[in-house]
Amino acid sequence: MARPDLHERIQHQRKLRLAQGRIRTRRTVGRRDGVRLEIDGRSLVGFCSNDYLGLSQQFEVVAALQDAASREGAGSTSSHLVCGHHSLHQQLEREMADWLGYPRALLFDSGFMANLAVQQALLSEETDVCVQDRLNHASLLDASRLAGCRLRRYPHLDSEGAMRQLKNTADGAAMLITDGVFSMDGDIAPLRSLALVARMQEALLYVDDAHGVGVVGEHGRGCVAAAGLGVNEVPLQLATLGKALGGHGAVVVGDEALIQHLAETARPYIYTTALPPAQAAASLAAVKLARRDHWRREKLTELIAAFREGARRQGLELMPSETPIQPLLCGDESTVMALSATLEQSGFLVSAIRPPTVPEGKARLRVTLSALHSVEQVKALVDAITRARDVVLYQRSLNTVNA
Repeated sequence: MARPDLHERIQHQRKLRLAQGRIRTRRTVGRRDGVRLEIDGRSLVGFCSNDYLGLSQQFEVVAALQDAASREGAGSTSSHLVCGHHSLHQQLEREMADWLGYPRALLFDSGFMANLAVQQALLSEETDVCVQDRLNHASLLDASRLAGCRLRRYPHLDSEGAMRQLKNTADGAAMLITDGVFSMDGDIAPLRSLALVARMQEALLYVDDAHGVGVVGEHGRGCVAAAGLGVNEVPLQLATLGKALGGHGAVVVGDEALIQHLAETARPYIYTTALPPAQAAASLAAVKLARRDHWRREKLTELIAAFREGARRQGLELMPSETPIQPLLCGDESTVMALSATLEQSGFLVSAIRPPTVPEGKARLRVTLSALHSVEQVKALVDAITRARDVVLYQRSLNTVNA
């Protein structure tokens, strides 16, 4: 029997995506200036970045990057275990561990690689199980599949569901994994109850707090600290450097034995070139600013309140989120695409999020706020969304009449 032709397969798959309205296109940013982006020659106010604290272009962060690059060059030249581990990497790991209150940290090139590293290094047997929230980030779900363990998923934020899944898989090692802040919903995991479940079921609790560290809790220490938990309850935690900290890469913090095991056995750590030292220097500067500049989180709190109050007044359907991620539910994909396009015509860049990134029927505008936004810009966005909604509804009514 002849093998399938891969070109024919991908052409067929693209036709399906076209029919479903799910073609993704890249937008090329010509220039960034704070929250403004130049796209196709137009200056737009961006409400889709994860630069929550506004650190990606902050002077001290950029200066640290430039200074380190001038001394150390553009790259690390090797993996951490050969000759790529620089003193700047070491300083960054120590700063992150100290900030989050953990004994030790390990630096990775991305959050995706870090999540894969953790599960591959700890769940290597077919009898092992990983129990995850149904809305966890794709990197966590993919990591379980690549690790070769059994993946079990529980309903969103349902600690009792997590308990049931762990009870039904009593043999083998077990991990219970959740996002801290969920990237598409903006809500926060019930970490205290999940920690209790993990303890009762002898599972290791791992929290991916990519969207929480820097933003949530006192001094921005994230969801784990905000829940009053630490290394005893959450032995491993992930923090990315590319969201609230404005840079690139990720750090896993944990107890000494677990981090040492990752450093010695995790394939995504061992077999990849280390992050450039200059990038580590930039992230180190960003961490120090995130710890020091409390006004950034205070400004975010003010902007979140302004956006939610404005949306409430206009009858916009927001999801229950107290974080800088403020999703506006639109339902079907054609509506969310029309709203996003209309907003862009009004000078705002807001991402339309569609399945399979979110569940069917849950398409949304994912509005994200930054400490660099002004209250006036947030209010202007609410007004623009309201006008866009009215335009889309009017056009639909005309189409219904004409039909």
